[in-house]
Amino acid sequence: QVQLVESGGGLVQAGGSLRLSCAASGRTFSTYVMGWFRQAPGKEREFVATTSRSGGSTFYADSVKGRFAISRDNAKSTVYLQMNSLKPEDTAVYYCAASGPGSTYTYTDARGYIYWGQGTQVTVSS
Repeated sequence: QVQLVESGGGLVQAGGSLRLSCAASGRTFSTYVMGWFRQAPGKEREFVATTSRSGGSTFYADSVKGRFAISRDNAKSTVYLQMNSLKPEDTAVYYCAASGPGSTYTYTDARGYIYWGQGTQVTVSS
């Protein structure tokens, strides 16, 4: 069992930056592929970014590529999402998630993640 707790959300002006953190419980954090997803009001949850178990490999949604950066610190059992050049369309609740072992889904698919945080609100004003 893994518990995930996000922090770092808030209100920021367009063009600004925020850094989200997601702290995980348990001693097996390094065995999970980690991802960030977001959900805007009235929209489906969408993939944002994912990082491999070691952190050596990352992948991003086209909408955030070049602006967001995912990273992880396995010693601290924490995954981060650095968000730069924020736009109003980035406004959403952001969730971190841990992928289950042996998942048959791609890491951009929310169905492949079995542990989820409670979410943190990010609001970008124009």
